[in-house]
Amino acid sequence: MMKNNEMPSHHGVEESPDAKYPNQTLKLLFERASCRNFSDQKIAPDVLQLVLEAGIHAPTGGNLQPYSIIKIEKDETKQKLSELCGRQNYIAEAPINLLFCIDWHRIGRWAQLEIAPFTATSSFRHFWISFQDTIISAQNICTAADSLGLGSVYIGTVLECFRELRDMFQLPNGVFPVVLLCLGCPKTKPQPRKKLDVNVIVHDEKYHEIEDQNLRDSFNEKYPDLKVQITEERLQKISEVCRKVHGEEFARKCIERIKKSGYINPVQRYFGLHYCADEMLEVNDEYLKLMEEFGFNWFKKYHPFEDKTT
Repeated sequence: MMKNNEMPSHHGVEESPDAKYPNQTLKLLFERASCRNFSDQKIAPDVLQLVLEAGIHAPTGGNLQPYSIIKIEKDETKQKLSELCGRQNYIAEAPINLLFCIDWHRIGRWAQLEIAPFTATSSFRHFWISFQDTIISAQNICTAADSLGLGSVYIGTVLECFRELRDMFQLPNGVFPVVLLCLGCPKTKPQPRKKLDVNVIVHDEKYHEIEDQNLRDSFNEKYPDLKVQITEERLQKISEVCRKVHGEEFARKCIERIKKSGYINPVQRYFGLHYCADEMLEVNDEYLKLMEEFGFNWFKKYHPFEDKTT
């Protein structure tokens, strides 16, 4: 447990792998870690080109490639992104930022030019597949970058500034930001974080419930020292979150558990202090409205002849 009031990282403990792998690809995948400390060294154009080509060669549903990537190199733009995404300084420090977007605008234009029916911006099935395709492309780029000695880190907090991103990058209807990826040369090689074991994540043939104690033990092994010191402010915060989402009695039980343990455990820290369970719910309706603002009606009944996105 931390000996002072400093909040420990929610990413878990670092690992120092000392394993032999049958090939370099597996070594890369096992030892990949997010880089949050970039040098000022530029990425060579030919290296960046290879990384980007690896991204566009990722698998996609029907080989449609329903995504676009905004490449960002200007210092002013990166600084603005850093401020919008929670003042994460490494966004501004990385020489390249890549914003991955679902893009049905381009394919909709193609359909219009060739006189073909098109409803992808109103189809949940298309949303589901295009979201997967966009992330797979991002991960291809991430892996390719790491294989060439670069460092990378995903920024999920783009979801806090969708409208600002639309204006900054002049995104037309039918284009929606998904994730930001920072690329650059790491000052020091980042260490991977400890993960849950395969026997916890993988289920043979069908889903199997893990026994309570085994489940606790698995998470305790992943987070052996993520025990947050109790303060009055933290207790008040967790109590408030519990009360909002589960009621007064649950809040009382949670605080009792914390006081009995003598610390705030990892899952209480995650959903009571960091990804606060109440705050996660408050923006649901807002995100649905945002989807419509960006030209998507995935969650509404389709009305023929009214799709204006193409």
